Amino acid sequence: MPTATVNGTTLSYDDTGPRNGVALVFSHSLFFNRSMFRHQVERFAADYRVVGYDHRGQGGSAPAPLESLDMDTLTDDAAALIEHLDLGPCHFLGNSMGGFVALRLAARRPELLRSAVALGSSAEEEHKLAEFGPLVEHLRRHGTTDVIDTLMYIMLGDASLSDPAKEELRREWRAYMLNLPPAIGDAAYGVIHRKSIVDELGGATVPVLAVAGAEDHAYPPPLSSQRIAGVVPGGRCVTVPHAGHSVALEQPAAVNEHLARHFAAVDQD
Repeated sequence: MPTATVNGTTLSYDDTGPRNGVALVFSHSLFFNRSMFRHQVERFAADYRVVGYDHRGQGGSAPAPLESLDMDTLTDDAAALIEHLDLGPCHFLGNSMGGFVALRLAARRPELLRSAVALGSSAEEEHKLAEFGPLVEHLRRHGTTDVIDTLMYIMLGDASLSDPAKEELRREWRAYMLNLPPAIGDAAYGVIHRKSIVDELGGATVPVLAVAGAEDHAYPPPLSSQRIAGVVPGGRCVTVPHAGHSVALEQPAAVNEHLARHFAAVDQD
């Protein structure tokens, strides 16, 4: 499991596929790790250089204090990793928190990107701050045990929560989230106290694709992905049925087809 020391932290990452291929960089959601994109790695690593990494303070990356877990610092981490591994210009894809990073890179570091893909994400400040604030404080004090059902509801759509065929997915990520330490609340604090990037995205010069789960309980498509597409010049939005907040994990085949068409369209220009 390789690591990279960049921007004052150490990030754990995977690097697969041809080294001379166009790079795809995957940035995971809060409460998950880079393995949430395993289906995308399997689909694209034959033709692309695919890099997935864990954010500071999560997964296999180095612990981090609360004050360094804001979205701007995580964006600087991602930019430094792209430069360290010589991945640019790359397609950068992020789910939720990773999507916040993707959008900030699109606005601030366009020279590093071919495109940005934000899945289950938002360009705005947190619109559920009153709801999520007490949850985050509980996480910081007590961890995930008492609120695991709430986290599962936030992170997965109705179909994924009820479909017997999704039992393995539910079991895996429920167990993972139950094992998260209270420090995950610090990362969650950085997520919910992010600033809007809507104004910055109005000047974005790289293609941006927003992918929404139709059953997203955290950021419903009209409040998130559709607004991203409306703000970015030439931005596009697609909505995936039977998926919630973790859309690429819940409906990987459908998402992979959207991604394949997106990469082909961008790379042929």
